[in-house]
Amino acid sequence: MEHKISDDIVSKASRQIICTPSPSAKNTFFYVQEAGYAVKGEASVQHRNNLDSFLIAAVVGGFGELMVGDDTFHLIKGDCFFVDCCQPYYYKSSEAEPWDLLWIHFNGSTSQQYYDFFTSQSKAVFRPQFFDRVVSAITEIIDINDEKQPDAEILSSKLIVDLLTTALTVNQNDQQFDSALKQKLLSVHNYIDEHFAEDLSLEKLSSQFYISKYYLTREYKRIYGKTIFQHIITARINYGKKLLRFSDKTVEQIAHLCGFNDQSYFARQFKKSENLTCFAYRKKWRE
Repeated sequence: MEHKISDDIVSKASRQIICTPSPSAKNTFFYVQEAGYAVKGEASVQHRNNLDSFLIAAVVGGFGELMVGDDTFHLIKGDCFFVDCCQPYYYKSSEAEPWDLLWIHFNGSTSQQYYDFFTSQSKAVFRPQFFDRVVSAITEIIDINDEKQPDAEILSSKLIVDLLTTALTVNQNDQQFDSALKQKLLSVHNYIDEHFAEDLSLEKLSSQFYISKYYLTREYKRIYGKTIFQHIITARINYGKKLLRFSDKTVEQIAHLCGFNDQSYFARQFKKSENLTCFAYRKKWRE
């Protein structure tokens, strides 16, 4: 049974299990050292190294930051990370929007080989297409060990393999995921082009297209090379230029038609964009 992300996890209090593997598990299986989830930023800061363990964690909600070596990653819901705890790493939750974090420390079998293969093709963070499967696997590991189910070590080993398989195969889905992401961002881009004169905000776009504000901001700039605010202003200025050239409307009227509530703000943005005043632009293009 798959565990859904939202209420199934974050409505519960934090949980943590600590396991001591049997000799046979240490010799044969992947084994759990500890696992759990922390809600509302309770897993706020962690700084470790020289720990004989591997860590896979999933951000169920909120935001945070991970530092591994010289790399810094800003994490949002749906992001996962895989680190070798013998190496220095540091993570912290956002103070403004604390994260809910699911994690598992494990070792045994061919953990090192899996990790080496993972780092040969990826950095510490991965974003699985089917994030629910990561949530389900870690949650089930917590449940079967908390309930001391028979064959818990065997079942846990199988679930750890599932997690590792997800981490190692996620790149095969990157192109499909990136294509879907680009399509969604194109929809946002086109929506701005059609509705630039309206009262647009990051909050409105986030709600309209079911995407977090942080993720929308980051990925939009990555794809288009400019911020959403810059695109809104550009769309408004373009329409303003059209009205200045092909209509006799006043600058005040044009400002409002373009979505600016303040004529002077429109004038400043126009001058910044064109290095000309509205009147100079109109005169130049009508001569």
